[in-house]
Amino acid sequence: MPLSAPPSSYTAAVERYLTGAGIAKSSARIYRISLTTWGWMLAGEPAPTGPARRGAKPPVFPVAAIDDPALPEVLAELAAARADEMDADTVNRELSIARKAIGWWQRQGWIDGDPTIGIERRPAPPDRTKALAENQITALWRLDVALREKTQWKMLYESAARADEVLCLNVEDLYPQDKRGKITAKGGATEWIHWQSGTAQLLPRLIARRTRGPLFLTDRKAPAGTPTLDVCPETGRARLSYRRAEEIFEENTRLLANPLASPDDIEDLDGWTLHRLRHSALTYDAEDGTSTPMLLARSRHASVRSLERYARPGVDSVARHVAERDPAARRRT
Repeated sequence: MPLSAPPSSYTAAVERYLTGAGIAKSSARIYRISLTTWGWMLAGEPAPTGPARRGAKPPVFPVAAIDDPALPEVLAELAAARADEMDADTVNRELSIARKAIGWWQRQGWIDGDPTIGIERRPAPPDRTKALAENQITALWRLDVALREKTQWKMLYESAARADEVLCLNVEDLYPQDKRGKITAKGGATEWIHWQSGTAQLLPRLIARRTRGPLFLTDRKAPAGTPTLDVCPETGRARLSYRRAEEIFEENTRLLANPLASPDDIEDLDGWTLHRLRHSALTYDAEDGTSTPMLLARSRHASVRSLERYARPGVDSVARHVAERDPAARRRT
């Protein structure tokens, strides 16, 4: 017997899962995006990608439709097609989130089966180029972008925080005089992030005279139905979403990521992800000899093993190492 009345739709089931399964606020945005993507596929439709995804309304169907015996075969084809278009990390993360939600719905008694059984995770080869080079970081700061983006990117780089953590910041969470802010970290813990002078100089202009509400806001008024916590009580604008923040960063970094490409081809190019700012900051910390305890505190990782991906020297460090050992350079000196 169901533990509670089944929700009226898949979308409602997603919201019930996010609130009932104890998903941290900082993770709820990513979960909602992934489950929205899977909503199309669970309805037997291809998930939109690229610009078509923004603003696309997911299909409306009852959560019980997940038990359709014909769905697993259709879902496997749709998932395989999506996996061919997306990177393995994204595909695997979305699959994992979908399976967690399906398992929770099963425990509620709303559905019986799991149509994702048989869909395998994709092998994800390690990416050794996530840390941006110093000249790439410099070029990023020179981009002509809005104050909101300048502040957000600076804060992400200087604090080495996760993007969803920073986007969940409220004005009242900030302690500007101490150059730090209180965030809800991965797992739901309340922790601190710290920034430097670059962010400190931009924050007062971004905040203006606001005293509460989301730090990073959209350009328009919040639509009806937006949760109160995600609406600025002083301007009426909504909190900037992770998806939109990622889109803006990716679009603005396409030419930086592809320096030999023509501006005419910009629509066909891929830019950087926001996570690369965190990765770069921690990589440079490791190169500069930052102690392991300090790296753990700054990254807020639970184990040393999770720091291994950041301990690899970046491209500039390797280039200097090779140049310093160039026989021709030693002869000149």
